[in-house]
Amino acid sequence: MKTAVIYARYSSDSQSEQSIEGQLRVCEEYAKANNILILDTYIDRAMTGTNDNREDFQRMLKDSENATWDIVLIYAIDRFGRNSIEVAINKQRLKTNGKVLISATQRTSDNIDGTKNLDGILLENVYIGIAEYYSAELSQKVKRGMKETRRKGLYQGGGLPYGYKVIDRKIVVDEEKAEVINYMYEQYSIGVYVSKIINTLTAKGILHKGKPFTPNTVYGILANERYSGIYRHDNEVYDNMFPAIVPAEIYKKVRAIVEKNKVGKRSVKTVYLLRHKLRCGLCGEPISAETGTARNGEVIHYYKCIGRKKRKNDCQK
Repeated sequence: MKTAVIYARYSSDSQSEQSIEGQLRVCEEYAKANNILILDTYIDRAMTGTNDNREDFQRMLKDSENATWDIVLIYAIDRFGRNSIEVAINKQRLKTNGKVLISATQRTSDNIDGTKNLDGILLENVYIGIAEYYSAELSQKVKRGMKETRRKGLYQGGGLPYGYKVIDRKIVVDEEKAEVINYMYEQYSIGVYVSKIINTLTAKGILHKGKPFTPNTVYGILANERYSGIYRHDNEVYDNMFPAIVPAEIYKKVRAIVEKNKVGKRSVKTVYLLRHKLRCGLCGEPISAETGTARNGEVIHYYKCIGRKKRKNDCQK
């Protein structure tokens, strides 16, 4: 008597557990009719077949190296995979480990006893081709549908930036949170530090998800182009999805400050006249401003090659 394991998979949360039950039932009926003993099952729930990055699938392949069972039994070829190259590679891995892949509903290239099924060689490749074509076509349809949704200015799911909410599939401004966003932009545009902005908001009881705003959250808000009414996706610009919260003039001013500060922090206590103006004459890396404390407690200000400081090279400057 041949022994086997069943591999079953369904691809999305919209499919139910009944899909797995149906696959198992058909495989078990096939096994009984063909005198095959089922030893184990491997199941991946809500996992795509376009790649083999599936937990139980990989566990099954790994187990095939030392397992005593002979067959991997599947409902249909597309449950094993929808990528022709990965299907071929993983089938070869099973073959190397002395296992065969059998479908309960379709002709495959191997028979239960390991011999070749000549018409199955052609049919199996047809099944794989159809499955791969279906996945590619479905992906194109989904992307096309999402693109049309964006063009209509409608919400297409997923997380929303702070300050927005959805009403009847349209993204609208959350006025209360919009005031907080405008406050951040206005304060930052006149030179107020993010830490002080956070402290002021916290003192007023204005929190983010029940906690004080973090610097990263505030910087993320200050860098989000959607607050100016612009949304970019796949090299396309949409101006009808996110209503502008921040006036264009203030947004541009803040962006200019953020871009300028990207180069590095500026010292609060010390003015470095040559900051961002020097490069190392030996290795070409930027020269950064540094502060150190001598043994006698004296604070010393100097410049240092970033290549040497971060050991990016063997610069001896």
